[in-house]
Amino acid sequence: MKRILAMIIAVVMMATLFVGCNGEAGNKGGATALEPEAGATLKVWAPDAALDVFKTQCDAFIAQYPDAGITIEVVAQGEGDAATNLLNDPEAAADVFSFACDQLNRLNDAGVIMPVNTNLAADVTERNSEASIAAATLNDILLAYPETGDNGYYLVYDKSLVSDEDAQTLEGVFEACRKAGKKFIVDAGNGFYSCMFPFTGGLTIEGLEGEDNDIQKFNEYDEAEVVATLEAFAKLFHEYSDIFFATDPAKISAGLAEDPSTVAAGIDGSWNAATVSSILGENYGAAKLPTINVNGTDKQIISMHGYKLIGVNAMSKFPNAAQLLADYLSGEACQLERAEKISWGPSNTAAAANEVVTSNPAISAILEQSANSVAQVNIASTFWDPMGNLGNNLFKEDAKYDTETLTALLDKTIKNIRDE
Repeated sequence: MKRILAMIIAVVMMATLFVGCNGEAGNKGGATALEPEAGATLKVWAPDAALDVFKTQCDAFIAQYPDAGITIEVVAQGEGDAATNLLNDPEAAADVFSFACDQLNRLNDAGVIMPVNTNLAADVTERNSEASIAAATLNDILLAYPETGDNGYYLVYDKSLVSDEDAQTLEGVFEACRKAGKKFIVDAGNGFYSCMFPFTGGLTIEGLEGEDNDIQKFNEYDEAEVVATLEAFAKLFHEYSDIFFATDPAKISAGLAEDPSTVAAGIDGSWNAATVSSILGENYGAAKLPTINVNGTDKQIISMHGYKLIGVNAMSKFPNAAQLLADYLSGEACQLERAEKISWGPSNTAAAANEVVTSNPAISAILEQSANSVAQVNIASTFWDPMGNLGNNLFKEDAKYDTETLTALLDKTIKNIRDE
């Protein structure tokens, strides 16, 4: 019934959309045959760190249509919770919203996301990276506008305490933090970050399967290698329990800003880069994730890497205006402005080649790390909690991390993710 309802909503929505797209006037962003509805009142969801820049950009969009009488309210809403809040009450939700690409399946299955307008799709595809378009596409339909190409994380450190050489290995980072008497922070109980631990050992995701296409598929991994890698992480966490703290990445910037600082390094996301850079100044260190030694071999830590997308609510009362706004906010100029002001890495290929981006330490580090990552696409909703629990069981004070215990933990994690 849910799928039938979603199909009905999609058909009605598409019919409405095509009716509204018969005009001949040009979109100010470069596409054709689309004009905003007069008197459109839109709500936009944007994360806290980007609220001010989104407000400025929405004002600039309004200025492009001076006779349309458009008003836009920009409201703080994190990308990680966008799908849940949209599904709770689509009619009261934002018309235009930012979200992480792994939520696309949920939004599409529920019929609450409006596909990219056909008059805009070709231009959107041409101007963005192939990978970001793939992340915004399901069943050959472009469902959202790529917003960033850097939805990942990197190693941030105070260069007065942790050297660039220290930053190459996790052991080196931990030892430098201990020597300085400062914390190392990573949200190791959060599935978005804790997936690093088995991924580094060779486990990876390979899309979805099952009758409803909602069961996580994994590769044919080497269990002994994954378990040995989990054990290496667990041993370090316990050996350096005096400086290792598993908590929200926001605590990294907060700790760095204290006087004296209480943090020397951590694993943080692009969304906090501008804040951390302003705090550390010339001591701002940014690098790809370090290696970890597993039975004598230094293994590159493998992360999760995805894309932020901008979606249009299928229930929007002003679909043309919402589509044009999403198109504008995801365009080259807006992506470049966000890169300059809040260090978001563009998915737009022209913006990504700009010196503003290529000279940014955080964006460069995250893009380098993306070569050592698993794509954040086609992920079952059941993935996150069990993976977070795996992380919890590696660092908690009374955790056991012998081979037998970790083998059982890995097996339980996989079964819980697959809901077996």
